[in-house]
Amino acid sequence: MATLMPGTRDTVRDLILVLADTKRLLGTRYAGWMLGAPELEGGIALASMAQDEWGHGRLLYAMLKDFSDDVDRLEHGREPEEYCNIEILDHAPADWAGLVSLNALVDTALTVQFEAMRASTWPPFRQRVEKMLDEEQFHTAHGAAWVHWFARSGDAGRGLLRQALQERLPFVLRWFGPDSDRARALVAEGVVDAAGSALRTRFLTRLTPLLTLVGSESAGGEEPDFTNFDEARRRMPGTAPDAETIRRVRGDRNRAFLMD
Repeated sequence: MATLMPGTRDTVRDLILVLADTKRLLGTRYAGWMLGAPELEGGIALASMAQDEWGHGRLLYAMLKDFSDDVDRLEHGREPEEYCNIEILDHAPADWAGLVSLNALVDTALTVQFEAMRASTWPPFRQRVEKMLDEEQFHTAHGAAWVHWFARSGDAGRGLLRQALQERLPFVLRWFGPDSDRARALVAEGVVDAAGSALRTRFLTRLTPLLTLVGSESAGGEEPDFTNFDEARRRMPGTAPDAETIRRVRGDRNRAFLMD
């Protein structure tokens, strides 16, 4: 495999799994609303976006073969508490405003993280990230279009999306992690070009114009509370996706049809 310094190898492996799990869960959330979108074009867009996210997830999981991981188990054999996705994907959004907030927040956060890996000194990132970023452009445009739709929809619509964004934003800001020795080592080695607070700043710069449209505050002036934060999994301990979601992600109902 490509050479990594011994001290950063585990950190890179953890980052890949965080991104793969987040992609897999985000695709699942998009898929769950394909038939519930308020218009046919929205459902078609979600189908395409779900396919993109699942494809990106598969690509990322495959990278973990270089770390001697059992990729089949990662995709089909883990329990909910083993997942490393961003916490706001643990449960399905209850309404369209919630789905749009996931699109705007999580897709933007992932794009910011992948952009920081674009010129990575670690070849697997440098070789694969650009394609994912190209496909993410449509996701970004979709989220922005729906934020504009809510902004034009009147006080009630703006209020629904504003609440959905404000409830989820702190989790996304914390997801980028602290400015720890672990994070700084990745920057020093050139695996990423920024981490922690620098990524939060980039994220908020990208997101603030959309937040402003619905009257939401960016909440960018305060450092997230990282007390007990699990930096390897980028989430708080004791939290996990709901069991039904993971049964769907693992494909439990379809395993009986697989043949050796």
